[in-house]
Parts: sequence; C-alpha cells; structure tokens
Amino acid sequence: MFISIFLVLLVIVLDQLTKIWILKSFQLYEIMEIIPNFFNLTYLTNKGAAFGFLAGVDSVWRHYFFLILASVALVFLVIAWRRMHKDHPFYGPALALIAGGAIGNVIDRIRLGAVVDFFQFYVGDYYWPAFNVADSAITIGVALFLLASFLEEKQKKQR
Repeated sequence: MFISIFLVLLVIVLDQLTKIWILKSFQLYEIMEIIPNFFNLTYLTNKGAAFGFLAGVDSVWRHYFFLILASVALVFLVIAWRRMHKDHPFYGPALALIAGGAIGNVIDRIRLGAVVDFFQFYVGDYYWPAFNVADSAITIGVALFLLASFLEEKQKKQR
C-alpha cells in the first residue's frame, strides 16, 4: 500500500510542479523547440478530455461533467486497487499511476477550469495532441494494467 500511495503522490507532485513551471515560464501558445522537427515544449490548455474530446462544447456543464466523471473514476480505481493489488504485483502500481494522473488533471480543472498540456511531439506536419505528466502517468498505468492482465491470464492457463 505504501508504494501505491507514494506513486499517487509522486505523480501529483511532478505533474503540478511541471505545470507551475510552464504557467510561470510560458505565455499561452508559446512554443520552445527542444528537438527540431520532433519535440516542443508549449503551453496549451484543454477544456475537454483526451484529444480535446468535448473541448468545443461551450457550457458550464462540461466542467462539472468532467469533475463528476473523474470522481467516479477515482472511486472505481480505489475499489479496483483493493480487489486486485494482490492478484499481480503490477496492478497496484498501475492503478496508482492512473489515479495520480487523474487527480493531477482534476486539480487543474478545479484551479484553472482546464488542463495544462505542454509536451508536443510531431513529425513534419503531423502533431500528436499535446499532453502532460498526468496524461503520461495514466498512459503508463493503463499499459502496465494491460500487461498485468495478460501476465495474470497466462499464469492461470499454465496452472
């Protein structure tokens, strides 16, 4: 349990510190090229979900929708952690990374009304949507969760 709580807090702290740095160091839409034709740091905001889903909906309800959705997701993550963390050693860290990322983005929605994104990868004119540390933690957590599910299923078949 200690490792999971540590991971949740680590993700939140890293996420919020990097976002504070971006907010203090960049103007909205400012770009700093890090690796030419591949990677920039930039300051963008996202009022929607992943890949800007519902970002164009101009309603106060969008904000509450995402806060409620994140709250429900966090409840499910806690329940899943309690039920699954002993089934495979990767489940605990995976769920902790997802929870930490979700909390990091919820903090932005509460504080700023939008999520701060700043990692921007691209090749030529093809850009991956900008993201942040919280999004990265969620992605790694989901990948780790899927790996744990695969490995657990493989172990069950071997028995």
